[in-house]
Amino acid sequence: MTADTASSLLQTPLHALHQEAGARMVPFAGYAMPLQYPLGLLKEHLHTRKAAGLFDVSHMGQIAVRPRSGDLADAARALETVLPIDVVGLKPGRQRYGFLTTQGGGILDDLMIANLGDHYLLVVNAANKAAGLVHLLDAIGTPCSVEPIDRALIALQGPGAEGALARHLPAAAEMRFMDARPIAFADGEGLIVRAGYTGEDGFEIALPAEAALALARALLADPEVKPIGLGARDSLRLEAGLCLHGSDIDLETSPVEAGLSWAIPTVRRRGGDREGGFPGAERILAELADGPARLRVGLRPEGRTPVRAGAPLYPAGDAAEPAGRVTSGGFGPSLDGPIAMGVLPSALAVPGTQVFAEVRGQRLPCAVVPLPFRPAGFKRS
Repeated sequence: MTADTASSLLQTPLHALHQEAGARMVPFAGYAMPLQYPLGLLKEHLHTRKAAGLFDVSHMGQIAVRPRSGDLADAARALETVLPIDVVGLKPGRQRYGFLTTQGGGILDDLMIANLGDHYLLVVNAANKAAGLVHLLDAIGTPCSVEPIDRALIALQGPGAEGALARHLPAAAEMRFMDARPIAFADGEGLIVRAGYTGEDGFEIALPAEAALALARALLADPEVKPIGLGARDSLRLEAGLCLHGSDIDLETSPVEAGLSWAIPTVRRRGGDREGGFPGAERILAELADGPARLRVGLRPEGRTPVRAGAPLYPAGDAAEPAGRVTSGGFGPSLDGPIAMGVLPSALAVPGTQVFAEVRGQRLPCAVVPLPFRPAGFKRS
């Protein structure tokens, strides 16, 4: 990264810590972000799987949605006009996954939403946070105040995350998957959520900038905790079968095509008490009922050659036209082999089907496999 490039980028509150740790910094969503540390991508990935990895995710957007009436139910109903999920039934102190849909049934952004008692907190993707804020203001800005929150966000992921965090924030040990708890810091309010983007148990902690830097330093003093960059974050989420907006999901891909139907509850589907009422409902509800034309799938290429995003997928080694494409791909360190995700016609999206990815002019056999590639390690009870 050149000096000119670096000077034009935003910095997170943990920027000095990244530099101290010897991070290789790269531009990402307008920020200078750590791609990897001296430990290296492969070891960072494996360390997170066996112990605990600390991620700086302060580049992501945090948006508070509050009802102007003072009744949280009004905000829930407003949010259900932009999200095809059950916001009304989301209990205080709980979080769930959702997505903003377009009028055409695509995905404007995917996000997490937490009920904090008097307001909802939405955590949105870094590249989409400006567009998401405008979308929410336009759609629900009359019944609700919609305000960005300027604070840091760190994630601690891995089987050792609970022990490491509980030494500093004891309440963490009492939480289960998707619990959300406000917490007070000396210079402001924060939030702990038991969730993450790696498929492992872990936490995301939103807190004021100075408190984030202090907590990060304290956590990294633990030999079980290592700093982890964007490179391992991507390989971890790929093994976990999690979508990346702009790659696996986008403005054209519906939640049903993306394999995210599980997030749309019965109450929002045809015949439900709050059927539809969100952008793109006609397409999405029809696909839920009748099935989509294409689906996101897992892929295990034969051999050791990684298959990258954008590679065309063919139904046969000698087929003239591709049937789909790879949306994310690389090497799965925990699996010691290449893995990928892609989109295929529904008829080909059956585990056990063989397709062929074109890589540097060669057709490489790939098996369609179920997602995720490895079981999740969430603490559900």
